[in-house]
Amino acid sequence: MESSTYLPDPPAARGANRGLEWNCPLAIESLWALREGYAMTAIEEPSPGTYPGRYWHFLDDGRMQCDLCPRHCRLHDEQRGACFVRQRLGDRMLLTAYGRSSGFCIDPIEKKPLNHFYPGSAVLSFGTAGCNLACKFCQNWDISKSREMETLAVAAMPEAIAEAAAAHDCKSVAFTYNDPVIFAEYAMDVADACRELGILAVAVTAGYMGEQARRDFYSRMDAANVDLKGFTDAFYVALTGAHLQPVLDTLLYLKHATKVWFEITTLLIPGKNDSDDEIRAEARWIARELGTDIPLHFTGFHPDYRMRDVPPTPFSTLAHARKLAIDEGLRYVYTGNVHDTEGATTYCPACRAPLIVRDWHAIDSYRLTPTGTCPDCFEPVAGCFGHFRHHYGRRRIPVHVGT
Repeated sequence: MESSTYLPDPPAARGANRGLEWNCPLAIESLWALREGYAMTAIEEPSPGTYPGRYWHFLDDGRMQCDLCPRHCRLHDEQRGACFVRQRLGDRMLLTAYGRSSGFCIDPIEKKPLNHFYPGSAVLSFGTAGCNLACKFCQNWDISKSREMETLAVAAMPEAIAEAAAAHDCKSVAFTYNDPVIFAEYAMDVADACRELGILAVAVTAGYMGEQARRDFYSRMDAANVDLKGFTDAFYVALTGAHLQPVLDTLLYLKHATKVWFEITTLLIPGKNDSDDEIRAEARWIARELGTDIPLHFTGFHPDYRMRDVPPTPFSTLAHARKLAIDEGLRYVYTGNVHDTEGATTYCPACRAPLIVRDWHAIDSYRLTPTGTCPDCFEPVAGCFGHFRHHYGRRRIPVHVGT
């Protein structure tokens, strides 16, 4: 195992504990149509690995409303929510995925993707099962759409995860593979345990979260990559069973109410969200509302799950989208899921010198100063950086984490 990429640094400042008001109309019926009975189903016995869930209240008719995300699932006794891992039992809400995982791997941080958060460092990545979105194009559908608790075969409590990250010289732990929103209590406890050992916490998320949960969750996170899956509500409703505005509200919250470093990813799907008008509109909104320093990743779609009849994203589409976003003023725009050295390289926003040259997820050249400035013109580069030694590489290594 390689040693840590960086000299020890203190954990980054956590998010501020305040929020922005938002209200989004709920259209949950589209999720039920996509999930084919996946959600709101009763089970006969409580599942093992349960943990008291937060973010709910009783309705006048006796049902329990989950307030974790904008779906606001309304549950009778023994029913599960749309995510499948949150269940009502009597007068309690339980998180059935707490302390259970679908597996652990060490990845390069660039795989999240995060190109401006301690580049080249190793991250211990894990997820659970289930999701609160119903993306027809999901590329982790075997995990996110699973309703088999056997998927969560690996038991691991927060302290064990933090200790494993430290033992394997990981700079951070990432909640990924499925959305950490649905196992927020577990993720927050892991983040707290990591903080005690100087390990940073990273969320890879669709950003579909309720107001109180969002405040609590991001107060524990150091970095996030938020999937902005498209830039029209019609796309969100038709292909994810969700809505656009709550995701935009999460991005606004991250920018204006926290110190969390975040980057944005948009998976471009041919004929669905890859028009010039939509790409330009997204880039303009990011530049205007979040700032030109927010990195944006355009990644390539491959046929999967319920969209196997859609062709892969051409490289030309990704390169064109990158150019459009740069033309709209964004300073750091990347391509992903393709071999594109130019689209993976971090350039100085002032003199355009290549500062971090990447080959897939590996770093071929690193020229940033430890304080994150260009060595040629001294222009600051947005992000979180440290004393670079050598990069972790592109390897993905499975890891056993004990209880």
